[in-house]
Amino acid sequence: MDTNQYLEVFLDESREHLQAVNDNLLKLEKQPDELSIVSEIFRSAHTLKGMAATMGYEDVASLTHQMENVLDKIRNNELAVSTEVIDITFTAVEALEEMVESISNGKDGKKDVSDLVSKLEQIEKGTSIAEQPDTSVSESTTGFEVDDYQATVISQAKEQGFNAIHITIQLNDDCILKAARAYMVFEKLEGRGEIIQSNPSVEEIEDGNFEQEFSLLLLTQESHANLEKLIHTVSEINRVVVADYKKKQKSKVEDKVEDKEEKTESVETESNTPKGKQKQSKTIRVNLERIDNLMNLFEEVVIDRSRLEDLAQKLKDHELIETIENMTRVTEDMQGLMLSMRMVPVEQVFNRFPRMVRGIAKELEKEITLEITGAETELDRTVIDEIGDPLVHLIRNSLDHGIESPQKRVESGKSEEGKVSLRAFHSGNHVFIEIEDDGGGINREKVEAKAIENGLISPEHSEVLSDEEIYQLIFSSGFSTADTISDISGRGVGLDVVRSKIESLGGNIIVESEPGKGSKFSIQLPLTLSILTTLLVTVQRETYAVPLSAIVETMILEDHQVMYVQGQKVIDFRGKVIPIVSLKDIFNVPSEETEQEASAVVIIHKGDKMTGLLVDSFIGQKEVVLKSLGNYLRDVFAISGATILGDGQVSLIIDPNALVK
Repeated sequence: MDTNQYLEVFLDESREHLQAVNDNLLKLEKQPDELSIVSEIFRSAHTLKGMAATMGYEDVASLTHQMENVLDKIRNNELAVSTEVIDITFTAVEALEEMVESISNGKDGKKDVSDLVSKLEQIEKGTSIAEQPDTSVSESTTGFEVDDYQATVISQAKEQGFNAIHITIQLNDDCILKAARAYMVFEKLEGRGEIIQSNPSVEEIEDGNFEQEFSLLLLTQESHANLEKLIHTVSEINRVVVADYKKKQKSKVEDKVEDKEEKTESVETESNTPKGKQKQSKTIRVNLERIDNLMNLFEEVVIDRSRLEDLAQKLKDHELIETIENMTRVTEDMQGLMLSMRMVPVEQVFNRFPRMVRGIAKELEKEITLEITGAETELDRTVIDEIGDPLVHLIRNSLDHGIESPQKRVESGKSEEGKVSLRAFHSGNHVFIEIEDDGGGINREKVEAKAIENGLISPEHSEVLSDEEIYQLIFSSGFSTADTISDISGRGVGLDVVRSKIESLGGNIIVESEPGKGSKFSIQLPLTLSILTTLLVTVQRETYAVPLSAIVETMILEDHQVMYVQGQKVIDFRGKVIPIVSLKDIFNVPSEETEQEASAVVIIHKGDKMTGLLVDSFIGQKEVVLKSLGNYLRDVFAISGATILGDGQVSLIIDPNALVK
């Protein structure tokens, strides 16, 4: 069977199941007695095992199978949830993630998991099992499937003093007449009890269709030792294993699950009747490139729509205007749908961090909690795929450099447990992600000394730099203030990569810190929406587009309303003093002889901060297509891109966040 056509589905579903296992393991650590969580983990592992086996990824299937065995013990109350169990299961999940990632990169997904499988087997059979060791074997481990009739026979036999015994016989490798030796074993045992099942079947054993080993289920009153001695009287027997057999008992959780499944089956059966409707899937998986291509085509439609709007206004044709208005409504709905298809919650990235924080905190012997807010904030899929690694570096930095050891925290009057907050929220056409810790903060003197040592700044220059400017030096290549190099940080790599990655995404990063109180890294990222609703404004002969989502209000400014504070123009806006800046001065727009004092103001905001933009006039609201300025015009101050207007002119799109002071 050609499985390549199912590869993308396998990868997507594998990642979903591994994330579910990861999330539920974190819950299980806090609620070790909650068997319903164990059942959820078991189902995810079981599904993953089945998919991997079907696709031919044996190492993935082998590891998940052994995880299943451990989880099965837990949900049947034969094994207690302990730190050891959680740790080794997390390690197994990490190995599975590596294998899945290997498969996604076009490799075979193979990995030496023998050590992990061995550890899981030890947990399954070793000291972590309940106090009274149970030497019996159950239906799940023998391969025997006892039906209701056979179960009744076993139950009645036990009432009469008979025991159900599972016997495994292994013949010598050089045994030629396997069927004859097996027949002799059958003959001897039938005189001491009743054989109710064999594995493989009796017919296959008689025909010799088995390897060197076969198993029997025997009802007898004989002891284990007598049975073993009896079987060894047959020649060419290499090994005999005798153990009590018991039918696997269902846990309460499984009973509930089966009841639920029965109800589901009955509902589905009803829905398949002529009166009902057949249940169908409501989701499909679409390649991201197809959505990108669709968006590119739609951008051209928006540009042509703008052109038609301008033509309709010139021609003054009533029917044409009505048609274009209807076209505008339809295309706006289409735009919303396509943009929503590209947007995914940052939860997909945030989900990996609780496990990471748990592991690093344990390694550093620190007590740290991670608080996540705003995980539902949506961001473009392309940004989501790129932002994961920078966040990993920043969080590791906070855990290692930021949060102090429990002893130091107590000495500083803090609680032993440190706290790292991970937040995401929208502001205008940007998403802000903040990583804040309540650790010791950034030591300005230490950063300053290291920067001088590395030749980044001179001693004289350092005296005039603000704290924020000094903190930005930690993003320099090879910069590190760590006293010792560890596996977590201190090698001088990471933060420079963080800044370059964020800047390549069109964002920036700001550092705030207070000694003894903690630090905060704020990342500003564009939504990368290709189509924006903007307000078109004029400055001299230039037309600029200001994103509508960043605008608080527009107003006409009288000369007497302008005030000065330390040489900066300000105005009183609803009882709050805010600065105003002239777009003509910022972008050095050439002035004409008939220059008049700008009196139109656009009030923009970034969070709770506001600034007024001085322009010549307002044109009106317009939906525009955001186009990149290209590699030759990167990092232009306060410009996020450009657009083509309906009359064919190019208009620059303003980045309001860069102008808010």
